[in-house]
Amino acid sequence: MKLLRDTWLIFQRQMLLVLRNPVWVVIGILQPLYFLLLFGPLLKDALQAPTTAEAYRFFVPGLLVMLAMFGSMFVGFGLIAELRAGVIERSRVTPVSRLALMLGRSLRDVTTLIVQAVLITVLAIPFGLTVRVGDVLLAYLMLGLIGVMLSAASNALALKLRSEDALAPLMNGVAQPLLLLSGILLPLTGWVAAVADFNPFSWAVNASRALFAGNPGDSSVWQALLILGGLTVLTLAWSARSFARSVR
Repeated sequence: MKLLRDTWLIFQRQMLLVLRNPVWVVIGILQPLYFLLLFGPLLKDALQAPTTAEAYRFFVPGLLVMLAMFGSMFVGFGLIAELRAGVIERSRVTPVSRLALMLGRSLRDVTTLIVQAVLITVLAIPFGLTVRVGDVLLAYLMLGLIGVMLSAASNALALKLRSEDALAPLMNGVAQPLLLLSGILLPLTGWVAAVADFNPFSWAVNASRALFAGNPGDSSVWQALLILGGLTVLTLAWSARSFARSVR
């Protein structure tokens, strides 16, 4: 019970900070919107899709995975600012659970991510996108796993590196190949598709597309949930240990 209470307190504080300065949430929405409005119309011819709705049914799930990736991979920069301001240092003298310090921040990131994902989905409806509520909720669950996993990993790296100059090139160097090998923008073929099998986000994209196509029973869905669930548990354990050491 103490863990849940402490996590809720940290989550409330973090959400209050987001609401006071929502610029990053707005920026996080604008970038996918550019793809949705400027890149999406080109897909019908590029994919030789029979209708624009089919093109967006292929594109939007990948766009949501991209939103989850880039909306969560760089949250560590905020933690570095808190380290510099002494927020984490002052946490040492509080009875707050060390695990709650990490979970509260990760829940904040997932909450903002889901809000952004809902807005993108709703804005895609006028372009012909249709998806069943149950399928889209399962897709959002997958996005939540990605958000928790990458948020925890980003925070753990921030506690380790403690410098934006070190964190920025590392995260950019990891993000670019993961994005290109996920099949978010276009289908993957040849040797690139074979390499993408080792990319968990490629599994997430395939599963999301199956859900948006109305195929929740597709094997890619449970495979992606299993892979993302396992990685989420591992990154949570790593991040929790990093937080515990930093405020010991």
